[in-house]
Amino acid sequence: MDLLTFLMQSPPLAEKCTAQDFAANWAVQHFLKGAQIVGQDDQSNTEFIILDGCLISQISDADGTEVCVSMSDGASILTPHIARTRNGRSLVSIEAATNVTVAHIDTKVLTDLMIASKPVRNWANDALREELARKADREWCLTALGGADRLTCLRDRYPDYEDIFTHAIIASFLGMTPVTLSRLRRDSDQK
Repeated sequence: MDLLTFLMQSPPLAEKCTAQDFAANWAVQHFLKGAQIVGQDDQSNTEFIILDGCLISQISDADGTEVCVSMSDGASILTPHIARTRNGRSLVSIEAATNVTVAHIDTKVLTDLMIASKPVRNWANDALREELARKADREWCLTALGGADRLTCLRDRYPDYEDIFTHAIIASFLGMTPVTLSRLRRDSDQK
């Protein structure tokens, strides 16, 4: 999907001239599968929109063990900068799970545009609100549901993800081992 079409899907930016003016501030970039877009603890001052392809966000501990905290596919807004950074440093690494096309903008430029334009401000606030709701849903799922129900929740919310992302990434995202995920998938397929 192209950036203008994506932006115009949002009610605050539905007017073509508003969306065109906003889109002019973004740059589009392509990454190959496996490319690291942002590394954990890297300086980061960028907002991203995934136009095509898939990204994963992971956190690594001191021993190098990675945990997937987000899987995203295009066309969508990646977790906003304010929710994935502290003191200008990325809390996560962001990697291309497939070949991916992203649009990006400097957070300072976006903030200035939000101050100057009510439609841009409303768009950005809607994006942040949606991400916070998505993160709260995932947190509830991980703490309140057993493994089988977590898998059902994933399938209900993201029906294509099992075909897009590796099972190791999905297992990590669901807070289980790949072996447990495999068993749960087998059990649910037999029902």
